[in-house]
Amino acid sequence: MEYQNILVSESEGIVTLTFNREKALNALNGQTMSELEHLFAHDLPGRSALCGVILTGAGERAFVAGADIKEFLSIEMGRGGQLAQRGHDIFSLIEQFSRPVLAAVNGFALGGGCELAMACHLRIASENARFGQPEINLGIIPGYGGTQRLIQNIGKTRAMELMLTGDTFTAAEAHQWGLVTRVTTPQDLLPEAMALLKRIAEKAPIAVACTIASVNAYFNKPGAGFREEVIQFGKTTQTADFLEGAQAFIEKRKPRFTGK
Repeated sequence: MEYQNILVSESEGIVTLTFNREKALNALNGQTMSELEHLFAHDLPGRSALCGVILTGAGERAFVAGADIKEFLSIEMGRGGQLAQRGHDIFSLIEQFSRPVLAAVNGFALGGGCELAMACHLRIASENARFGQPEINLGIIPGYGGTQRLIQNIGKTRAMELMLTGDTFTAAEAHQWGLVTRVTTPQDLLPEAMALLKRIAEKAPIAVACTIASVNAYFNKPGAGFREEVIQFGKTTQTADFLEGAQAFIEKRKPRFTGK
């Protein structure tokens, strides 16, 4: 597959994947999701010398600012659940990957971008990073695993408040709450990411893979919570409030929700 929206480079057994839609703040559209799926399902597994993977965003403003809202508006009525399930399946490829995957968050990681970072095994952030699940501002809910993984990372009460208000939070707060393990300057972000994965690369590869599999098993990925998210996301995409919220986002105005 020829990649159009992601850049892939390799150095010393570590692959760096850069989301390369800087003008769109690296938002996840259908093409990007297909490329991400192909990379983790078909490309990376065949690299026998692979030690780890870094995910980051092009430019200084965004890791991944979220899903492409204009594409969301083209969702056919009743197909929102299928969209969410596809996101789950692709992000699960990352979560279940046998080599460590690290999100080097260099700016906005909102909505699908925050969910993508949480699907990675490790996360570090630059000082200018901002996180959040603001989907409620569009009249929908997180649909790529956010309702489950945010709770796993920062606890139910704080996650509930953030998802119900749509508030964003800083890199310092993400570190304080345990979402990221360290905060760096923007210049030090990728060198720190490389250094961390090189440390892990010195360990026994089978033990690394078994650790990843064992930790993932604790959270029971096929469980009811993820299935319920798909159902509820699909329900919200069939509402007038979603159409209003998405249109308001594109028009940069406050939405007028009616509960319909």
